[in-house]
Amino acid sequence: MNKQQNILVIGAGLCGSLLALRLGQRGYNVTVIEKRPDLRKVDISAGRSINLAFSDRGNKAMKLVGLEDKVKSLCIPMNGRMIHDTEGNTFLSNYSGRDHEYINSISRGDLNALLLDEAEKHENVNIYFNRKCKSVDFEKTTALFYDHDSKTDFIEDADVIFATDGAGSVMRKSYYLEKKFLFSFSQDYLTHGYKELTILPTETGDYKTYKNALHIWPRGSFMMIALPNLDGSFTVTLFLSFDEGDYNFNSLNTPETVTEFFKKEFPDALALMPNLADDFFKNPTSPLGTVKCSPWHFNGNTLLMGDAAHAIVPFYGQGMNASFEDVVEFDAVLNKHNNPSSKSDWETIFKDYENTRKKDTDAIADLAIDNFHEMKEHVNHDLFREKRHLEMALEKNFPEEYSSKYSLVTFNEHIGYRDAMLKGRAQDKAILNMLADKEIDLNGDLRHILDKIISETQDILDEDNIAGLNK
Repeated sequence: MNKQQNILVIGAGLCGSLLALRLGQRGYNVTVIEKRPDLRKVDISAGRSINLAFSDRGNKAMKLVGLEDKVKSLCIPMNGRMIHDTEGNTFLSNYSGRDHEYINSISRGDLNALLLDEAEKHENVNIYFNRKCKSVDFEKTTALFYDHDSKTDFIEDADVIFATDGAGSVMRKSYYLEKKFLFSFSQDYLTHGYKELTILPTETGDYKTYKNALHIWPRGSFMMIALPNLDGSFTVTLFLSFDEGDYNFNSLNTPETVTEFFKKEFPDALALMPNLADDFFKNPTSPLGTVKCSPWHFNGNTLLMGDAAHAIVPFYGQGMNASFEDVVEFDAVLNKHNNPSSKSDWETIFKDYENTRKKDTDAIADLAIDNFHEMKEHVNHDLFREKRHLEMALEKNFPEEYSSKYSLVTFNEHIGYRDAMLKGRAQDKAILNMLADKEIDLNGDLRHILDKIISETQDILDEDNIAGLNK
């Protein structure tokens, strides 16, 4: 491998720090430049995405860079969804019928700090903060930055530039504005936004509610969720329309109105949140959007990765995991091509990577929208509960033969998102149709039920293939 290759990574978030670590391990000279202060020294959370759901696809990346054990110590297992109704009643809906399959709550900041620490252990990796990227000249392979400390502009050049600077990527904007090649871009927002709140720990540092679950308060047109933190607190996220419904973010403009809303819709959560009004008006209300674009690369010298290439809404808990899997998939493509040392070599790698990866990132973006509607509404429907009960039984009794759509996406990291989506959607359609038509007796023989589901699922997949829906 040509160790003289100089790589510039724009953005030191989760994807950028992991990419820098992996490229550093491979021997490249890596420079990472981040617009924000060093999160290991300054709190930069600002009420956004304090913790995240970490699952098998993300862990695949940690195995790649040798950090699986260190990351595990930062995780809190969540075995399922704890559903809360308006009366404060709860029930736990497990994510899988297999005991070893669960997701984890993890601190974004702690994980990012670990990746930065590990990347900086390599002498060939240098990371700089407080330096904002203003534009990228993707033809010259240079980037213009503003140094907040010296109050000056400077230009950084490299052999290859990777942009991992998130949904508002400056390099993606440069692709779009320069109009020097055909570039497609879409950014679609939900009518809902989100606001982060907190359930603080007890005075003794204990959890005020069940620790090992992702808590959900589904209310049809809106919802709230809570994930546990290592310090005994929960990060609570309210997903609500900006301007529709009896209560919306625009109308919740006084402490009295906020308390009234929570007393009506989330009374059990309100009892745990004496700090509600302070959090509500201190933390920002943020939009939720999906970004898709193509191509991700230009001329063998620049590549978009992570949210810069494919930002998604958070409802499948796969945003971070998908970005981490980007690095795994890119690493696998690098393994196929020896010693890239020219633009044409890198162009071949970038094309190969995008051809392999984009169909899967498009799929998880669509699945995340699907799961938004499932979480805020469908989890309360009797038919959905029957389906989940049946799927848990099938996964428990036939662990090698059946996986739900959620399990295919979340726990089967060897399957691409698109294949998981196609099979999972077909299974869901088969089961819901048979339950609605009373073709399945939930007290009947599970082996017979599974055979019917497999047969009906395959028929649906075959019909969709004939109709060209699975292309």
